[in-house]
Amino acid sequence: MSLLEQYESLGIDREVYEIGAATEEKLAKRFAAIDKTAEICQMKVIAAMQKNRVSAECFETSTGYGYNDMGRDTLEAVYADVFHTESALVRAQITCGTHALSLAMAANLRPGDEILSPVGKPYDTLEQVIGIHPAKGSLAEFGITYRQVELLPDGSFDYPAIREAINERTKLIEIQRSKGYLTRPTFSVDAIGELIAFIKSVKPDVICMVDNCYGEFVEQKEPSDVGADLVVGSLIKNPGGGLAPIGGYIAGKSEYVEQCAYRLTSPGLGREVGASLGVTRSLMQGLFLAPYVVASALKGAIFAANIYESFGFSCVPKADEVRHDIIQAVTLGSPERVIAFCKGIQAGSPVDSYVTPEPWAMPGYHSEVIMAAGTFYQGSSIELSADGPIEPPYAVYFQGGLTWAHAKFGILMSLQKMKDGGYLPPQV
Repeated sequence: MSLLEQYESLGIDREVYEIGAATEEKLAKRFAAIDKTAEICQMKVIAAMQKNRVSAECFETSTGYGYNDMGRDTLEAVYADVFHTESALVRAQITCGTHALSLAMAANLRPGDEILSPVGKPYDTLEQVIGIHPAKGSLAEFGITYRQVELLPDGSFDYPAIREAINERTKLIEIQRSKGYLTRPTFSVDAIGELIAFIKSVKPDVICMVDNCYGEFVEQKEPSDVGADLVVGSLIKNPGGGLAPIGGYIAGKSEYVEQCAYRLTSPGLGREVGASLGVTRSLMQGLFLAPYVVASALKGAIFAANIYESFGFSCVPKADEVRHDIIQAVTLGSPERVIAFCKGIQAGSPVDSYVTPEPWAMPGYHSEVIMAAGTFYQGSSIELSADGPIEPPYAVYFQGGLTWAHAKFGILMSLQKMKDGGYLPPQV
């Protein structure tokens, strides 16, 4: 059976297949550059594992209190070296990216302190954490305030407004690297470094924390290489490599990471407790594979932008832009198109491909959201997935793909569903 016949057997017609083949051919040089970055990041991970003497004994499980868990402690040392930080906290007890960010802020802030976002509104699930929307246990309930500075119309930082917003109560700067449910640019590591340098020139002792979700291993360096005091992320996104079943990480200066450890467990206990429950092998192997898994997802994002721009849809980043995360936003302009796109991603998944995704009132979001993710691990957005709020401008956010072939197939299936529904305009 030829490759075309295999695609046809999976529901992709010849026209859609040929659009994909032509797009892939013109992206060969860009894909080669992505592979080079992946190779550099792979060597960084290998060097960290060798330096910290990762051994078979690291994969033994621990239970109960988890005292003297060599694998857990070695994994955290590896993360610290990969991110070039003094310390790291990498735990299965950190349930998701939002939890990791909430933990980092709650651990390092006290009543009367203020958080400043210099990049506009944070991701939806942080709004209740911070207290933008009232919620039980929010930072606002503990007397921690929040303010934000909007980006300029071109998506750049408003430095004069940032300077004015920083005051004696400003304790932590929250910099979200990726776009969230916005169509603003994702920030490069160099741009984040310039922002941090400016902020430190205004207030040197402020904590600069970067929400690094979706950005790990996309570039050859991380925000911690350009001055971030803390970098925070989820293991079911980039650094878990598709093998991490749960978890999050916080890497940075020792004093701030230690505060997080005491907040995660208990004062007096800190990082000494927290059983690994047998997941250390998956977390370590996932990190090992992550650079090339991220490369596959990045190729899928670029492939998606090139295809959907050819039909006149607005994409962020644009098809020819340099990438700083794995998310591809496509503004489709109607609820029906968003739903059709997500149906295609679901139909292209290895798990639950027969399920039809529908919008619903998902906890933590202020509008109905549709999520397509036929993943091996629930909510793993380094695996092929797409989601979006059912609200104007009706943009869908595509990410993931453990292999390039699967990312490609998922996008072609989304295009097929758009075509079958009559939602696809002529190519431009």
